[in-house]
Amino acid sequence: MADTTEPPTGHTKDTEAPSGTDQTPGKSSWKYIGPGIVVAATGVGAGDLVATLIAGSNFGYTLLWAAVVGCLVKISLAEAAGRWHLSTGRTLFDGWAGLGRWTTWFFGFYLVVWGFVYGAAAMSSSALPLQALFPDVMGLKSWAVACGLVGLVFVWFNKYAVFEKVMTVLVGVMFVVTVYLAVRVTPNLGDAFAGLLPVLPDEKDSVLNTLGLIGGVGGTITLAAYGYWVNAKGWTNTGWMKVMRLDNRVAYLTTGVFVVAMLFVGAELLHSANVSIASGDKGLVQLSDILAAKYGAATAKFFLIGFFATSFTSLIGVWHGVSLMFADFYARLRGGSDTTGTEVASGERERSWPFRAYLLWLTFPPIVLLFQGQPFRLVILYGVLGAAFLPFLAGTLLWLLNSSRTPREWRNGPLSNAMLVLAGLLFLVLCVKQIWDQPWSEFF
Repeated sequence: MADTTEPPTGHTKDTEAPSGTDQTPGKSSWKYIGPGIVVAATGVGAGDLVATLIAGSNFGYTLLWAAVVGCLVKISLAEAAGRWHLSTGRTLFDGWAGLGRWTTWFFGFYLVVWGFVYGAAAMSSSALPLQALFPDVMGLKSWAVACGLVGLVFVWFNKYAVFEKVMTVLVGVMFVVTVYLAVRVTPNLGDAFAGLLPVLPDEKDSVLNTLGLIGGVGGTITLAAYGYWVNAKGWTNTGWMKVMRLDNRVAYLTTGVFVVAMLFVGAELLHSANVSIASGDKGLVQLSDILAAKYGAATAKFFLIGFFATSFTSLIGVWHGVSLMFADFYARLRGGSDTTGTEVASGERERSWPFRAYLLWLTFPPIVLLFQGQPFRLVILYGVLGAAFLPFLAGTLLWLLNSSRTPREWRNGPLSNAMLVLAGLLFLVLCVKQIWDQPWSEFF
């Protein structure tokens, strides 16, 4: 979102430009869209849909504006990450490493703990709709293990191009299902437009609930992974800047459709009938039962297919994107030279043993958690690190994109700085609240 004008570029018909070339598009075009679809699919998980459903259930259309603001905040973060990759030719972790050793320690500890717990959560989330669809085939834990192994095999043997195509198909499923449900419940468009006015609900903790909805619209570490997917697509220089910005806007327009559609469902199906659902992924299984009772079994099954697409895209998206980031982290930790986007574009990272080692870390140790329960202290650390990551991302992007590390013409403009400051403050408040709410007395 820098307030700059891109330099002229050349022309190419090849959207998957080989690494090290200067092939760039003559203008931004829908035909190049890809990484944005991936980040939208990965960032919107079952938990995001449940949180939006509950917001609609509790407050009707009142917080629709908050969902829209959340999309705008995430656009600014993802755009900043993509702009760093394209303008400097370096990866985001390479930029972090230049800010001091503390970034390496934070990121390394975060990847180990977060990946361990997230792996179990992602597998369970993907398993829930499958068990609901096929209750007599096998149990929830077996479905969860199967989802983790399928994700592992798929990402292990396929490069970015195939990964993007599969994600695009699954996003199409998500889109059709969520829009169908939004239309099926017959939203009150007058109330919906009124919900675009920034009004807080007249309830206790309404400010924190509103901030939580804004902060929960699609993506945590996947926002940082966006720059890596941009490079993996073959975009490695500033000639792709216009394309990246269009791609990023498409990502969060898509995210906005998912979130607004589910808020409509919550407002019309749950709020109007004074029905509540559980927080967490099991709330979506409850919603399928409600849909079956009101609209029939076919609608419920259709929703469960969309639920699976939502959960499984988050699983394979993290399996791919965060493994790319870990491979970059490891290369820098081993004392390698500045890591370039062309290395990511070449596909070498996806074939490297650190990439595959982190894939294994995301898959097999979490299986133990599925059968033994999640260790209490580890879950607390997971929550704290997850809450701290987005303030870390916003703060470091502000630092990097306002310094001489970034070419002058691609540094932040006033709008970019304002949005990143807003994002940093928002996520800092949510981080403090999450840390405050942890049962520390039981931790020690």
